[in-house]
Amino acid sequence: MSKVFPKWFNALPLKIIIFLAVFVVTIVSGVTYYATPKYTRVGYQPAQPVPYDHSFHVGELGLDCRYCHSKVDQSGHANVPASSTCMNCHSILKTDSELLEPVRASYESGEPVPWVRIHQVPDYVYFNHEVHVNRGVSCVECHGQVNEMVEVSHEKSFSMGFCLDCHRHPEEHVRPVDEVFNLDWEHPGGIKGQIADGEKFVDEWNINPPQSCSGCHR
Repeated sequence: MSKVFPKWFNALPLKIIIFLAVFVVTIVSGVTYYATPKYTRVGYQPAQPVPYDHSFHVGELGLDCRYCHSKVDQSGHANVPASSTCMNCHSILKTDSELLEPVRASYESGEPVPWVRIHQVPDYVYFNHEVHVNRGVSCVECHGQVNEMVEVSHEKSFSMGFCLDCHRHPEEHVRPVDEVFNLDWEHPGGIKGQIADGEKFVDEWNINPPQSCSGCHR
C-alpha cells in the first residue's frame, strides 16, 4: 500500500502547536505593551533631571498651571516648559543652586532639559486638551491634586473605562470655566450642587462627549 502522507507530515502537529504558542505569546505581549505602557500606570513616578516641587511652586507660591504649561487652553497638547520659563525666575533666585545646573546649562546651550514625560496616552488614542479645558474639565480630573505633590506621579488610570466614565457622566466632572485652574476648588453645594450645576453646564455648553470608538480612536 502506498503512503498517503509524506514522512515530514509526522512533525506537522508539533510545529503547529509551537507556532500557535509563539503566536499567542506575541499577541498577548504586544497588547500588554501597547495597551498598558509604563507611563499610563497608576503610581508611575520617574526620576526627573531637576527636582521640581509642585506643592511649593503651585500650592504655596500660587503659580498658575498655564505659566509653565503655556497654551494648554489653546492647544491640543500640553507642552513641557522650556528652560527659559524656569530662568524667568531663577536668573534672579537661587542662581548658584547645584540642583538647577541642568536648567542653566540648557538655557545656555539651547538643548532642552531631558524631562521625563509622566502623563501620556498611547499613540492610538486622540485627546485634545483645549476642548476639555474650555468645557470646564479641570486639570485635577486627569492629573490629580498636582498642587499637593512634591514629586508628580501618575495618579489616574487613563484606561478606556476611566475616560468613558467621564464621557457618560460629564455633569459629575465639569465646573465653571474660571475655576478650571483652581486646583483646590470644590463645589460649595457638595455632590448635589455639582450635579445640578453640572447638568446646567452640559446643556448650556452643548457638551456631548463621544462614546463610540471613533471618538477617541481616529
